[in-house]
Amino acid sequence: MNRYSRTAAVAGALVVGALAFPGTPAAARDGGLWGAATIAPGREGIVEVAGVPETAADATLTLTAPRGTRVTGTPLDASGHRGSVSADGRSATYTVTGGAAGQDRVFTFVLAVPAHAVPGTRLRDCFLRLTDGRGVPRAVGRCAVTVGLAGPTLTRPLSGVALAARPEISGTAHPGAQVTVRDKDDQEACATTAAPDGTWACIPGSGLPAGANRLQAVATLNGVSAMSEQVDISVARDDEAQ
Repeated sequence: MNRYSRTAAVAGALVVGALAFPGTPAAARDGGLWGAATIAPGREGIVEVAGVPETAADATLTLTAPRGTRVTGTPLDASGHRGSVSADGRSATYTVTGGAAGQDRVFTFVLAVPAHAVPGTRLRDCFLRLTDGRGVPRAVGRCAVTVGLAGPTLTRPLSGVALAARPEISGTAHPGAQVTVRDKDDQEACATTAAPDGTWACIPGSGLPAGANRLQAVATLNGVSAMSEQVDISVARDDEAQ
C-alpha cells in the first residue's frame, strides 16, 4: 500500500465525499466543478473533485489550495491522467492526456492542514479551474474544506481489569473539546472538557451496570466531532474491585 493509499484509509472517517457533501450548490448539480473534505489539524486528507465534463480530453484541472494549507499529492492512478504538484504546494493539476474523463470521474488531491488550524473552521480560497488544451478556461468551481477534529483517546480504564461501578475514565482530546463517554447501550457514562494540555478525566455520576460493557469517548468542538476506539470493560458485581 503506497503513502496516499494509507492517507486515504486513515482519513476515511474524516473526509466528506464530494458527491455527498450536504448543501452542494446548484452550480455543482448543474455540472460545475465541486470538491469537499473535512480534515483534522495536522493531518492529511483527500479532497475529491467532481463535475469534470465528458469532453475534458486534453484539458487540465487545477486545484488551488486554501490559505495556509498545502497540496502534497495527486494520487489518482488511472490511464490517461497525469498529476503534478507545484513546488510550493499551493496548487496541483491533473492533465487528461487521452480518452474522455467521464462525468462520474472523481479527481483526488491530498491536502495537508496545519496543526494550528481551528476545528470547525471553513478554510477559504480553495479554487478549481478547468482549461482546455489551449489554456482557455472551460469551467470553474470551489472546494469546501472544513477543519475537522482528531479522534480522542481513551486510555483508562484498561481492558480486562475488573472495575468498580464508578471508575475514573480518562484520555486525551483536542484542548477545549467537550468529551462524552458512552457505554455499549449508547448511554452517557460521564462528560467533561479537555484541559489546555489535551488531557481529560471524568467519573460516572451513577454506577455502571455490572458485567461486560464497552466504553467510547466522543469529542465535540465548534460543530465537528470525532470518536475514540472502543474499550471493552468488565464491571465487578460489588464495589471492592481495585
